[in-house]
Amino acid sequence: MCGIIGLTAIENYLREPIGSIIRRCLKRLEYRGYDSVGYAYIDKQKLKIVVKKAKGKIDDVTRILDFKNAYSNIAIGHTRWATHGKPSNENAHPHTDCSESIAVVHNGIIQNYMELKGKLVRKGHVFKSETDTEVIPHLLEEYVKSGMKPIDALRETLKILKGAFAFAAIFTQERNKIFFAKMTSPLVLGISNKVKFLASDIPAFLEFTNRVIILRDGEFGYISPQEVYIESIDRGAINVRNRIRVISWTPQMAMKGGYPHFMLKEIHEQPLAMQRTLQSLNIKEILEAVDLIINSNKIFITACGTSYHAGLVADYALSSLLGLPSFTFIASEYLKYFKAFGDGDVGIIISQSGETIDSLIALRKMKEKGVKTIAISNVIDSAIPREADVAIYTRAGPEIGVAATKTFTTQIITLLKIILQAAKQLGEDVEKIESELNKTPKISGRVIRAHEAKCREIGRRLSDAKSAFYLSRGIGVPLSMEGALKLKEIAYIHAEAYPAGESKHGPIALVEPNFPVVFSMLLDEYRESLIGNIMEMKAREAYTVGLIPRNERQVIEHLDTYISLPNINPLIAPVIYVIPMQLIAYYAAVSRGYDPDKPRNLAKTVTVE
Repeated sequence: MCGIIGLTAIENYLREPIGSIIRRCLKRLEYRGYDSVGYAYIDKQKLKIVVKKAKGKIDDVTRILDFKNAYSNIAIGHTRWATHGKPSNENAHPHTDCSESIAVVHNGIIQNYMELKGKLVRKGHVFKSETDTEVIPHLLEEYVKSGMKPIDALRETLKILKGAFAFAAIFTQERNKIFFAKMTSPLVLGISNKVKFLASDIPAFLEFTNRVIILRDGEFGYISPQEVYIESIDRGAINVRNRIRVISWTPQMAMKGGYPHFMLKEIHEQPLAMQRTLQSLNIKEILEAVDLIINSNKIFITACGTSYHAGLVADYALSSLLGLPSFTFIASEYLKYFKAFGDGDVGIIISQSGETIDSLIALRKMKEKGVKTIAISNVIDSAIPREADVAIYTRAGPEIGVAATKTFTTQIITLLKIILQAAKQLGEDVEKIESELNKTPKISGRVIRAHEAKCREIGRRLSDAKSAFYLSRGIGVPLSMEGALKLKEIAYIHAEAYPAGESKHGPIALVEPNFPVVFSMLLDEYRESLIGNIMEMKAREAYTVGLIPRNERQVIEHLDTYISLPNINPLIAPVIYVIPMQLIAYYAAVSRGYDPDKPRNLAKTVTVE
């Protein structure tokens, strides 16, 4: 997600250039991830907005942006993580209107920006970037030109914007006010007597004040040095005094939103990340991918680590729902299929960073043989989507923790959206499945709230183990593989996942009293067989943990402990079932005294073979 900062102070109050303060605040938001940086301030002598922005990290572009020579009492700043438009100087924020009398910084996605942009262009507006953000200053300009005050222009603009967003705007017409609006994406105000702040996260301004107002969805308004005005779309003007809270976080705690680790924060961010993915998927790109898939001879899916597990879920859906021939392999093993690649085939390459070297090499080898390629990535304009024939972005927001959490769930959602669209074009009735998929953000939020305490208890129990099994059948197998990987990579407990039917072919020899076995039971045809596998393990006094559908009474007596999850279509279940697995691994790591954000010997992005 992007980072937003804004501040407005009484005249002559600041004891250093406002640019220097903006730089410091933006540095505290670097943890959110970004590819470009910029800021804007009002030059009071010339009565104009000055914009400075560039592609790159703050430390690399400090000289270009000349923070230390920016003097004013009002400014907004931004670190951009690309969603619409590649990382570039032009696409960096802030963005301005035609007259350059309005500047905007924005976090989130404007779903209907293409429609709005078309209307604005027909009215004579000139756009300078590829971003969805730029429609906001032009819309505000249009209303101001009609005679509205900025606050009224803001109110009207919010009536037509669709999506998840938070933004801040400055107007030369109102030289001490920063206007703002929030819908889903985070935005918080910092309150002090002679200076007011707004930011996408508290650490940005914690040096200056610990008195905050957390904005809620549908709220908008402005801050000035002496005033805070908040209005709700539904409820009108808000009593600001009743909303001020004093926080006691350290800067490090605040950077993590009050969570002790980024991994836990990112697990809790999954409902928002899922919603953002569902809202931002480009139907044109999905249709391009679908056209390739349904007209292919063979489908190859490749990835590494967690992304490989997401690919296995997609493989199962392609085969079981559509009957299409698909082959999933770990990217570094591409030589196995090299001679099988050919014209008429399609390759799906999945990579959170878009820079994973093994996946990039596999993509290039496919293209050598004439394979059409589809990239699923979280990072705009990274190498893999750049080289693929079709690029589809999950837009999960940056993930700081090394162990992938929200990128896994949003990869599955993205892949299932493509597969369900293909099913519709092949005449399959998948409306019910798609409806359930669209509800995953809300369902995941309920699962976290309902079961985190139980996951903590199970994690603590597993923390004493030397080894564990994660077992399931069908589409639950890649889910179990992901659960086992999480336990291995952050808690350093050996964990093995395999189809439960393989137990009697060797692995069950390892089972002894209190050996942990985690089962995933879905609402599918494997239910009865899986109950038999659970009974086998319980007969050998294993410590059995079950992730089971709600009201599954028959199996409970064979489990030492269980988590009862919503009844959901098995194709979608991995999106929900993986969340307790993530939490169990997290609490096992913490119980063992390890930092889950910094697992030993691992890196977030693997860029060497």
